[in-house]
Amino acid sequence: MRKLLLLLSLLAVATILRAQNNTGYKLPPKDIADLLLAKPTPLISVDRKGEWMLVIGRNSYPPVEELAQPELRIAGLRFNPDNFSPSRQNFISELSLKNLRTGKEYKIAGLPTPLNGGNITWNPGETRIAFTNTTNRQVDLYVIDISTQHASKVNTTPLNTVLGIAGQWLDDRTLLYAGRIQPASAAPPRKPVPEGPAIQENLGKSAPSPTFEDLIKTPYDEALFAFYGQTQLVKNTGGVESALGKPGIFIAVNPSPDKKYLLLRTVHKPFSYLVPAEGFNATISIVDIAGKPVKTITELPSSEGSPRGFDNVQNLPRDYSWRNDQPATLIWCMPLDSGKIRKKQEYHDAVYSLSAPFTGEPATLFQTRQRFQRIIWGNDSTALVFDGLRSRQIEQMLRYNPSTGVVTLLVEHNSTDAYNDPGAPVITRNNFGRPVLQTVSGGSKLLLNNITGSSPQGDLPFLAEFDLQSHQNVIVWRCQPGHYEYVSEVLDADKLIVLSRKESHTDVPNYYLKQLGSSGGEDRPVTAFANPYPQLDGVSREKISYKRADGVDLTGDLYLPKGYDSKRDGPLPVLIWAYPREFNSASDAAQVRGSKDRFTVISWASPVFWVTQGYAILDNAEMPIVSTDSSKKPNDDFVHQLTMNAEAAIHQLAAMGVGDSNRVAVGGHSYGAFMTANLLAHTKLFKAGIARSGAYNRTLTPFGFQNEDRTFWEDPRLYYDMSPFMYADKITTPLLLIHGEMDDNSGTFPIQSERLYNAIKGNGGTVRYVVLPYEAHGYRGRENLLHMLYEQNAWLEKYVKNGAPAGNNGAPGKPF
Repeated sequence: MRKLLLLLSLLAVATILRAQNNTGYKLPPKDIADLLLAKPTPLISVDRKGEWMLVIGRNSYPPVEELAQPELRIAGLRFNPDNFSPSRQNFISELSLKNLRTGKEYKIAGLPTPLNGGNITWNPGETRIAFTNTTNRQVDLYVIDISTQHASKVNTTPLNTVLGIAGQWLDDRTLLYAGRIQPASAAPPRKPVPEGPAIQENLGKSAPSPTFEDLIKTPYDEALFAFYGQTQLVKNTGGVESALGKPGIFIAVNPSPDKKYLLLRTVHKPFSYLVPAEGFNATISIVDIAGKPVKTITELPSSEGSPRGFDNVQNLPRDYSWRNDQPATLIWCMPLDSGKIRKKQEYHDAVYSLSAPFTGEPATLFQTRQRFQRIIWGNDSTALVFDGLRSRQIEQMLRYNPSTGVVTLLVEHNSTDAYNDPGAPVITRNNFGRPVLQTVSGGSKLLLNNITGSSPQGDLPFLAEFDLQSHQNVIVWRCQPGHYEYVSEVLDADKLIVLSRKESHTDVPNYYLKQLGSSGGEDRPVTAFANPYPQLDGVSREKISYKRADGVDLTGDLYLPKGYDSKRDGPLPVLIWAYPREFNSASDAAQVRGSKDRFTVISWASPVFWVTQGYAILDNAEMPIVSTDSSKKPNDDFVHQLTMNAEAAIHQLAAMGVGDSNRVAVGGHSYGAFMTANLLAHTKLFKAGIARSGAYNRTLTPFGFQNEDRTFWEDPRLYYDMSPFMYADKITTPLLLIHGEMDDNSGTFPIQSERLYNAIKGNGGTVRYVVLPYEAHGYRGRENLLHMLYEQNAWLEKYVKNGAPAGNNGAPGKPF
């Protein structure tokens, strides 16, 4: 007996050691790895005249070594303390120029090597292009002279872009940027013994807050933020620098249209331990272009006191900006309802203005019946005002006449009603070089560009003329089925000469010059990007439609392997990938979204990799959560509706003969991971699940989540029922949990996955938990991504494709 016990003990130790040694990066199958590492097609940026195009090359994913560079996570920011710039940037690796009139391409001389570019901006005259280049030690500013195709470094003072202020043009030769004041070596040292404890206090004042990450936690964090956040504004003309005003911690720096003033938002102590930097105490002020103070507009307290609720705001002025159609007129918004949207009154917000020299009294421009969102300026007779209510999913577009003060409703629609979205206004540049509305027909019409163009036939983008008198939106051009094409830039509004981006299921996206409505001449291609994914040649894709049990129409993108024939090959193992959305309207939920004619682009997050491994993939499977009763909210029926959605998808694939309903996996990222864990907790529909970077215990996000604005204390049962953690003992279907070690998303702290793993393990479930080093909510490191794909592939192969018979895991296709 002793020998037997000793043998069993040794076997147990060996098992533990094997588990602990199950480390090190691993690779997925070659087709999957090649798809991930394929170099993406370039981006482009075109001048307004349609003469010059900047071609912007990017590499695939950086090595984990880049993610492992020094990083501070303070005040809602993540930055590299060695070079005073945001960490985890997606850099530009190549730049070149192309003349669209001649078709000639040009290499750009003088580019730094290696190029880690970003923040591309054209000067007002579109003769020069500025960009930043980031090295391990500093951020520099370069300018490309288009006439000579040569790039030159123009700064002497290294830039400080920690708070996002990079180079912006004041005129054709002058740039404004935030300069570094001290070297990294001057940063406050960490004392081995702290001066005392970190203390927070609240004296009876309500301060509900989302679960932000990377906040200030200690006095030492405060000192680091004050050091790295402070900058000196620098004006650079032709390479000659001059300091502008006094140093400060600037959250926003906005030149007036006439470039005579700067609007500044400067944060100051006390710093908050509850909200990110943009919510700190701040001074709104105006200085002249030499940096001399002109006027302090207001002092804003911390946003800690923001009232809870999607449409509630602090009872303070907000949204300070300039009128783009005037030389120097400041505008802002103020609530008329003390910030509480439920107050019964006709108008809830008012917008005010104050013109230079800013010594008069503010003028009231207009009031809005809903919560003011934004304004796009045009001319003396037309500006577009947008207001809405997130809680009711309502949006309005209104016309404001600056000359008469009259506000007219143009369009009202539900934000989830994709079919009736009129599109976004086309923008041009005025004499100040500022973005304003593009008008046609003598100013009586606007151009609206809808780059989605949802319709019952799928997405068909369009360009429309909106009549400001009749309020009719007349489509002047629409993409035709067989391709997916949208207007990227309007180069000549009167002649309707545009740059379009066109693709199909088999044709990689490329750009074309075309004249809409013209019968003469074909579209002229201006790029010829090659297909980066030859492994997907022959893969079939279609948009499928089906109904769930209560009659709501659903859709999804179905991918089937190359050469697959259902009659010959039989049903396949299935991976369903989805992300739930809330709707107040069943008809909106049933609308078709997406297009079968889009070229398949593979990102790290895609499930399409597994079509190369013999799976049927249902991507973008619609998972609507619908409120069909005005007295209830969508989440009141969350689990039941998730189950109906999943059952409908599985049954449809089985009815088509392409999916084996006994070999189905479900997966998702973030809220899709939350969905996955809920489906495994409440049904036996699946053989396995993959949940990446989710939140599983909603009591840890007690002041609301996603589109749920009720708090835990208002409806504790809702929070309990929607938390798969509470049903961890029911999760017996194998679940793969993946999380970034340094998740930066509000609510999805890594502890969410850690606790769910421990709960399932403690109840004897089958679960694996993979923590990706240095990764945030979105993953980037090459080795991490390859290993993530390895883990997902191994999980699907073991538990879905080659898993145990259905009876060993409940009866797939049945809820509990």
